[in-house]
Amino acid sequence: MTDNATIIVGNCTRDPELRFTPNGHAVANFGVAVNRRWQNRQTQEWEEATSFFDVTCWQQLAENVAESIQKGARVIVTGRLDQRSWETDNGDKRSKVEIIADDVAPSLRWATVPEVVKNPRRDGGGGFAGEGQYDSGPSQGSARKAGNYSDDAGTPLPDDEPF
Repeated sequence: MTDNATIIVGNCTRDPELRFTPNGHAVANFGVAVNRRWQNRQTQEWEEATSFFDVTCWQQLAENVAESIQKGARVIVTGRLDQRSWETDNGDKRSKVEIIADDVAPSLRWATVPEVVKNPRRDGGGGFAGEGQYDSGPSQGSARKAGNYSDDAGTPLPDDEPF
């Protein structure tokens, strides 16, 4: 387990954008707005604030999110925070913090899902394209993460669900 874990619940601000890296790895990006509401103890009036987060999903999760989540949907996102830095064409330095998702789910607090459809496993018992490791993006390298359902030989891991 990582020391850098986060869970947010909010509304999807845009449809997921599904793209593929030059190596063929799926990546999906979308935004989530999280609203907070509290009562001001001095004025007794309700106040509200909204925080916006960019979410990045990799591999099969990216493809599933692109097929399942739309703008306006209430979602639960678990993952880790990651900071990226870059330089613009004008030489300005930029950075942002985003959530690299381990899992994304619809919130059932105020909605129902008519049917959950389980996708068939891919080659290697849950890895991608026959490879046995789960790749969570460029900053994670080859480290294994939750979601890797098999070892390099395709053998299910002990915590693998039997269906």
